[in-house]
Amino acid sequence: MFNRTSVNALLLAGLALSIAGCVKNNGLDSISVGPATQSVGVGQSTQFTATGTLGNSKDPQSQNITNQVTWTSSTPAVATVSAAGVAVGVSAGTTTITATAPGFSGVVSGTATLTVTGTGGVGAGGAIASISIIPGSQSVSASGQTGQFIALGTFSNGVTENISGMSQLTWMSSIPSVATVSATGLVSGVSAGTSTVTALWTNTNASVVSATATVTVLLTTAPEPLLSLTIIPSTLTVGNLQDTGNFLAIGTFSTPPYVRDLTNSVIWLSSFPNSFPVDTASTPANPGAPGGLVTAYGTGGATIIAEVTAADGTIQTATATFNCPLILPDPPTQPGSCYPGSETSALLSTVTVYNEGLNTTNWLVTAPSATGTPNVIHCGPGSTSGGSVCVATYPVGSPITLTAPAQPGVSFGGWSSNCTSISPNPSSAAGPNTCTLSPATSSETVGAIFN
Repeated sequence: MFNRTSVNALLLAGLALSIAGCVKNNGLDSISVGPATQSVGVGQSTQFTATGTLGNSKDPQSQNITNQVTWTSSTPAVATVSAAGVAVGVSAGTTTITATAPGFSGVVSGTATLTVTGTGGVGAGGAIASISIIPGSQSVSASGQTGQFIALGTFSNGVTENISGMSQLTWMSSIPSVATVSATGLVSGVSAGTSTVTALWTNTNASVVSATATVTVLLTTAPEPLLSLTIIPSTLTVGNLQDTGNFLAIGTFSTPPYVRDLTNSVIWLSSFPNSFPVDTASTPANPGAPGGLVTAYGTGGATIIAEVTAADGTIQTATATFNCPLILPDPPTQPGSCYPGSETSALLSTVTVYNEGLNTTNWLVTAPSATGTPNVIHCGPGSTSGGSVCVATYPVGSPITLTAPAQPGVSFGGWSSNCTSISPNPSSAAGPNTCTLSPATSSETVGAIFN
């Protein structure tokens, strides 16, 4: 993880490419599909696994990402492949099985070859001569994380087949109190330690062949993939020097709650920190400052970066732009913006409300004006005074109560963390739920999550 001082120094020196390179080297760099070649008969199935290489070149890390990639078969008429990497033979021939996933520099993929014979099956190639287990080793968490081992049997005629769940194969763990293994090769962490997993095959002639792999169980929380990171809004423009704008960092995860506010959990960076500094929440230099708050001390623009390290060690970033354009005043036709002397004490705050969640059809946020006029903010699909993004102006420091009323079929997931007081409905995520905001700057952004 970068520290803020060193990154700011690099950005000041104009080395923006160094960040992009580091992101690439710490993200998903490559995918390998195993086994590289397999053969099945028509109507038979076999398992492919995808292993992703993460991290930089000095300290690469491998992770089983079989259920996080997109699987395709180049010739579905020969074989199909499911979302879990299980291929099924359809007709005789050869097809390429591909696993793809998004990386930070584009789509990353890996391939394997599957041959489908007109017949086949266990026994068609004689006795199994050898077994191999993939992967040879893996780590899981003792908090219930599982990992899949695949047993591949090579017959005397050279044909290799997935035999993981067949009745003639027995899976064993040398230390069941550390890890258990099912009849299909699915290993589960129980307690910290290392266990040997054995796959033992008994041929019809009573000969036995076996192979081993190792599983290490760690006393850590099972890694939870962070699928994406987004900054909202994507751009903010202010009109006076010393004006501020607040960005939100929104993460999408693979498990509920799928959408979460990470504004005060990420590291915030600015490409021009002297002119457009951005605050990371509770930094020693600015304790208590909300994350993502940018201040204009110069004219022009800057790229604002949010960076987060996920539980599985991968680093994700998102970018947005902050602008304070220099326009000299030309009374009486043009007031100008961001010129020297444009600094004014902030009397009004522009409050922007976003929907951060996955439900975009029947959500709603309302708020009265500072003087009590109802529905100054009425934000949601089909509303007459707002849509997916709503904006209203309030006096700085004036408390504002945002309300997410109960809506049929809507599950409320929470407010962004810059709310000073949150009152969720304790009995149901349906609502109503409220958020109290006391804008202290000229620009405030609030996110509400609807699922």
